[in-house]
Amino acid sequence: MTASDPTLPPAIECTSLVRIYRTDNLEVQALQGLDLHVAQGELIALVGASGSGKSTLLGILAGLDAPSAGSVRVDGRELAGLGPRERMLYRRRSVGFVWQSPPRNLLPQLTALQNVALPQRYNGVGRAARRARALELLDSMDVAHCRDRTPGRLSGGEQQRVAIAVALANSPTLLLADEPTGELDAESAHIVMAALREANTAHGVTTLIVTHDEEVAGQVRRTVAIRDGRTATETHRDEPASGAADAQADGEGATRPRRADVEYAVVDRTGRVQLPPEFTEPLGIRNLVRLTREPGHIEVWPEREAQQEPEPAKPEEDEA
Repeated sequence: MTASDPTLPPAIECTSLVRIYRTDNLEVQALQGLDLHVAQGELIALVGASGSGKSTLLGILAGLDAPSAGSVRVDGRELAGLGPRERMLYRRRSVGFVWQSPPRNLLPQLTALQNVALPQRYNGVGRAARRARALELLDSMDVAHCRDRTPGRLSGGEQQRVAIAVALANSPTLLLADEPTGELDAESAHIVMAALREANTAHGVTTLIVTHDEEVAGQVRRTVAIRDGRTATETHRDEPASGAADAQADGEGATRPRRADVEYAVVDRTGRVQLPPEFTEPLGIRNLVRLTREPGHIEVWPEREAQQEPEPAKPEEDEA
């Protein structure tokens, strides 16, 4: 991840973000007051079950959708009030997008070089400059050898790396990748993740990856989990996995853990926190909990324990 500058605004700043979809007889709240902050130059993963709201969030950040309420800023620019033309210009100039399906990212009749050059044409870049930029990006993604091939002559992994080059063509502020390894085998997925890290570090673009793959999520320093339309937990890693295996061999050939993962529950602006099911379900926590303040921490007690004060620990007696 590139170093972030604290004097710069966050790359992404979502505050109390709400998105409601309405039909004749139904109202669905896809986002319910979501908060999210991503630093300039950061590479993060976004995870969550189907229906959690992550695809809705990605659509809003990409300029493909608009929130019903709340604020969403990208590089200090408020997206919530943009009109159709302003949103189109934002998509063209400020955001790059990589879809899950490799064929969806590229025009089949164009070569890899032509696909990367095309977005620049819409931004008024001259022919020679377009070609030079396209060649540079294809080389950066390690697919320069594919420049004269159409997508049908590329493997899935090569298509996705060309797609990343296309997404970077206009030097966007934000790179969004929706399940970019979802249709790839393990080896190709590892190579595509390396390309996304290259995009993040070498090209300085803030990168957000939506994924269901735990191995992919483990390859970034911060993973944000969304549940019921709100950010629920974050996992921070001192050393992300390389993608092949999260272990190192010691001098005798044994393996040892490569990194420590620390999971945090997210506290929103009103003080609400979502307790993960793996913590609440074994204790039967459903509707009520009792909180007690202790030196340096807060204890959460199940409802059945809330009727009486917890007994203080008895001091251990000295052995005779």
